[in-house]
Amino acid sequence: MKIRPLNDIKADLGEGPVWDEKNQVIYWLDILNGLIHEYEFETGMSKYFSVGEMIGSYALTDKGNMIIASKSGIGYIDKTKGNYQLLAAPEKHLPNNRFNDGKCDPQGRFWAGSMSLIGEKEVGTLYKFENSIAIPMIKGVSISNGLAWSLDSKIMYYIDTPTRQVVGYDFDMEQGQISNKRVIITLDKDSGYPDGMTIDAEGMLWIAHWDGWRISRWNPSSGNLLMEIKMPAAQITSLTFGGENLETLFVTSAKTGLDHSNLESQPLAGSIFEIIGLEIKGITSTRFKDI
Repeated sequence: MKIRPLNDIKADLGEGPVWDEKNQVIYWLDILNGLIHEYEFETGMSKYFSVGEMIGSYALTDKGNMIIASKSGIGYIDKTKGNYQLLAAPEKHLPNNRFNDGKCDPQGRFWAGSMSLIGEKEVGTLYKFENSIAIPMIKGVSISNGLAWSLDSKIMYYIDTPTRQVVGYDFDMEQGQISNKRVIITLDKDSGYPDGMTIDAEGMLWIAHWDGWRISRWNPSSGNLLMEIKMPAAQITSLTFGGENLETLFVTSAKTGLDHSNLESQPLAGSIFEIIGLEIKGITSTRFKDI
């Protein structure tokens, strides 16, 4: 197994890696600077798109465009034209909030949650965006983060970071409804905070640990820890599988808030890493049904 930075880009707050299997491209964010980075494996070229404000998450659409959750709300990027359209602003009355992590469910609905910019607790909400409407699904959230769905689409997994827990909900795929909340995984205090999350082809959950110097793999049925991988940065934010055979694990990190001595001890902080040789495959991300 090898861990190495994909390129020389170091984001202040790297997040949200998404693999485009059609074009063999990895996307990821720099949340604080409002940037969507893009690396094309065929050519080795890097480029970025500026949203013009903080962006928390996004998903590719059927046509290769993007649905995004940013400071203003949920919007749509037409990559061909390079323009942005705001579709819903469910928290325009909350100027100290911003959107954070998000992902499409197995039916192509976009889910994205919010958090406070000034450290307020339980002022965030997880929304489901469907038919151009942002519908609140979970209220009283502090830092809305990782999302994943079981391989049979019957369970939605969700992280509110300060709880140090992954919770599960029964998921009605046809209606997009959730019920029967229960705790699936609890992280101990020495391992940092759970941030982004993904699921592999065996149905196991992978968690990025903020302030934990690691990522981890868990069995959601038993709650057992299966594997930990130490990373060369403390603030690990998210992860996804990609590469030609979905056997490369891409992991984002952050350097925001680190002082000079911390940056000296972790010079790769803010990098997007690729982990090869795991011999574990991922699954493709569900795309948003284009508007």
